[in-house]
Amino acid sequence: MKKLFTIIITFLIFASSFSQNKFGNPEVDPLQIQKNFTEWSVYQSKKIMLSRDFTALDCSSKEISKKTFFDQLANGNFIPIRLKSETNEYVYKLFKILPKTDTSIKATINQIGFDALKNYEMEGKPFPEFSFKDLDGRIISNESMKGKIIVIKCWYIHCAACIKEFPLVNALVLKYKDRQDIAFVSLAEDTPEQLQVFLARKPLSYSVIPNMKTYMNEKLDLNAFPTHFILDKEGIIKKVVSNYESLEVALEKESKL
Repeated sequence: MKKLFTIIITFLIFASSFSQNKFGNPEVDPLQIQKNFTEWSVYQSKKIMLSRDFTALDCSSKEISKKTFFDQLANGNFIPIRLKSETNEYVYKLFKILPKTDTSIKATINQIGFDALKNYEMEGKPFPEFSFKDLDGRIISNESMKGKIIVIKCWYIHCAACIKEFPLVNALVLKYKDRQDIAFVSLAEDTPEQLQVFLARKPLSYSVIPNMKTYMNEKLDLNAFPTHFILDKEGIIKKVVSNYESLEVALEKESKL
């Protein structure tokens, strides 16, 4: 009987260990990465893409919803770390932030979590009604875009991150140039005059809508740029992302549906 009890306990420990490790180990040391804000910032910008599809784990390696994960980042005391994977699957796990960790790291994570949660909660909802006139005088509205997948880039001239991705998003437009059911539209804060001067030096292949600051502030409630929306053919927001890498993956998925 004692031997049977020992076997059962050993099995339970093994099963628990397997459950903890089935997703892989952290790709960086969760404690070490917290010691320096610059190292964390570099890691976060390259590896933590919360607008992509991923599996979310809490501190005990239990799967949780993305909404709960984002809420913990926005309001809790956690740092997200990607787990190693032999596939392209993204798995993020929460680790406790140490008491002596640089407060800038926690503040950055809280902001990232807040933005990710807000974006996530927009998905599945209709995009606000619109009727815009682009720099070429064309009317772009819910009605004229009906039946098309719409890719929307929100930006402004003095946003360095927005401008840096111009070559990439231009290449994306070229990639889908034969898809008549996909439209690329950009909403810019700036005036037509400012945009015409700027775009003469740095072209953007999207249809460009000027004077969109109020619309983006009041209708979309944006506070981070660039922000990209992908709308399905019924005008429903399918994805809200903050970088080109996530946009490319999300559009490829939507374009195949």
